[in-house]
Amino acid sequence: MTTNSLRHSAISLMGWLLLSFAAASVGGIAAIEAQDFYKLLQQPAWAPPGKAFGPVWTLLYAMIAVAAWLVWLKREHPYAKKGLVFFLLQLIANALWCWLFFAWKMGGLAFLDVVVLWGLLSVTVYYFVFVNRWAAVLMLPCWGWVTFAVALNLAVWQLNPQSL
Repeated sequence: MTTNSLRHSAISLMGWLLLSFAAASVGGIAAIEAQDFYKLLQQPAWAPPGKAFGPVWTLLYAMIAVAAWLVWLKREHPYAKKGLVFFLLQLIANALWCWLFFAWKMGGLAFLDVVVLWGLLSVTVYYFVFVNRWAAVLMLPCWGWVTFAVALNLAVWQLNPQSL
């Protein structure tokens, strides 16, 4: 790799990291007081502590940013553009969930959103696997966490009809 291509690659990685963490920040604004709200809600016995979500999502956002970057590097591949479009859509759905659940306390719509998010992640992984297998592998922890989040969102919503 030439110096220019290394520089371009590093800049594009930073761009994907910035984009992913910008989406996280948009969601994070809605979740500023999430821990206090989360503590007030009835939880299923298998719910993680509220403090677990920040570190988990930070790691997941970093991993999915790297995944998008790996696909971006092979953007000439026929599936790269489709995969990146679904990647961007899942970022939007992910940020929206925080607003629906924490800020607007709309448990049903948050559940619908997290199901859509799961579908968008599934399609993203599908396209990524054809472009760069490591990119798909990096998306799997997020897909797994969101799979868990679908069940948790449903359980919390059902346990707290008066609050959500």
